[in-house]
Amino acid sequence: MTGTAVAVLCALAAAALIAVGSVAQQTSAAAVPDTDSFVGSLLRSPRWWAGILGDGGSYVLQVIALVFGSVLLVQPLLVASLLFALPLAAATTGRRVTRTTWLLAGALCAALAIFLLVGNPSEGTEDAAAARWALPLGTVLAVTAAAVVVALLSPRRRALSFGIAAGVLYGVTSAFTKHVTDLAEHGIPQLLGSWQTWTLVAAGATAIYLQQRAFQAGSLTASLPALTVGEPLAAIVLGMTVLGEHLRTDGPGRILVSAAVVVMLVTTVALSRAQAADTPADAAATPAPAPPPETPRHR
Repeated sequence: MTGTAVAVLCALAAAALIAVGSVAQQTSAAAVPDTDSFVGSLLRSPRWWAGILGDGGSYVLQVIALVFGSVLLVQPLLVASLLFALPLAAATTGRRVTRTTWLLAGALCAALAIFLLVGNPSEGTEDAAAARWALPLGTVLAVTAAAVVVALLSPRRRALSFGIAAGVLYGVTSAFTKHVTDLAEHGIPQLLGSWQTWTLVAAGATAIYLQQRAFQAGSLTASLPALTVGEPLAAIVLGMTVLGEHLRTDGPGRILVSAAVVVMLVTTVALSRAQAADTPADAAATPAPAPPPETPRHR
């Protein structure tokens, strides 16, 4: 078996594990009532832990795939996790995946793959001064905060907004991961003494929490697309503004990348709206009328 074949198989297996992990975490989070301790309930859920293990296995497979193949080969294949998650979620909840949902999800995956393949972001510097991070990172965190505010104020947009916030923070962790990994090679004191390390830890922990809140608020079609899109977009924005990365496009390629971004945003919102319009929670929010009292019969 060639190295490319190994990379493809590992990437697809990683995408499948992402789907399994997402479905397990979403069903666990959705089962937590608002009156219960959210984090405590998740930590006591074996299904949720199984989802976390699925995410861990996916990460290992991604690393193996990247050993045998390039980022441009592996990353677009990971987008297939959304297409794997749809039938798994449908089987778990008993809800049918509509043709419109399949078309929107397919368009989203295709647009994201085109963005990664055509844009082909270049590598930049691994580190930058704190002053250079201040404005771009502050802007990204402001977007995250705004999404959280929208989620808290609008129940119908809660899953989408929490998904956006979590995806953006995962993008922040992606932007810091390489530098923090390199710091670990220079010893624990230097690793623990770096502000980038603690920023990564804080962003990652908050992203995991917001992801679970997104899963609690609605189905995967409402939250997973936002997570899938938010991470690479936020990482690339920080890479271009802070780390000196750039998209290797010009002319028609730049137009194609811009169109792909528009398609990603439109399909993400459309998937969330489709879910919000047909969610069982909406129906459950309206109590069924009580049956009329039975009229006693006299013999």
